[in-house]
Amino acid sequence: MSKALLEARNISKTFGEGHVQVRAVASANLTLKGGELTLLMGPSGSGKTTLLSILGCMLTPGKGTLAICGNPVEKAGPERLAEIRRSHIGFIFQSYHLFPTLTAAENIQLALDIRGQNGSEAANKSHKLLEKVGLSRKSKAFPREMSGGEQQRVAIARAIVANPSVILADEPTAALDTSNGRAVMNILSELAEDQNSAVLAVSHDSRVIPFADRIIYIEDGVLKHEDPAAQMERKGARQRKN
Repeated sequence: MSKALLEARNISKTFGEGHVQVRAVASANLTLKGGELTLLMGPSGSGKTTLLSILGCMLTPGKGTLAICGNPVEKAGPERLAEIRRSHIGFIFQSYHLFPTLTAAENIQLALDIRGQNGSEAANKSHKLLEKVGLSRKSKAFPREMSGGEQQRVAIARAIVANPSVILADEPTAALDTSNGRAVMNILSELAEDQNSAVLAVSHDSRVIPFADRIIYIEDGVLKHEDPAAQMERKGARQRKN
């Protein structure tokens, strides 16, 4: 049985005070296990990006507990949170966040530099990851010379460069056409086949549903877990397809 890599219990988050207070996340319970691709789906303003930011240790919850690979988060200071992010979390942003003056390979190597890895070893690892996402020919290309789909694949390569246990993707297909969106989801699906990796993708794009092992819906900050029978049916369909 796959082990739990992320465990969130009764996570809540509100913004503002008094009559302008807004509840973004309400008593959310979520477990991510290795070998699964989970979709968190909901309309704009439902709280899904807020929850993703909390799970990625970029935003602190108002209440509740969170553990990443057994590491408790809620009492950790800024340095400890940064260490947890570097060691265990790969974050894929909707807007790519590539440095425009760096090539594809250099953008990936930058993520290794901050971990103290550089030189030929970092360069080789960067090129292997570009090959993994199908972009070895683009290693010397700058972001302006790549399509949106190619930039997103570079962003994925950068996110997984440190072999994170938990991969979080914020609307990874939102700005992509069908073909590029499918290519990105195929990569995330392959990453989720590793029993030591859990992938959570936030989306409101119905095209990504066939790639999911399970779906969790969020509305007004409240999580609604998918019916187990529907989850098993989807897994069976994916296995038959593969």
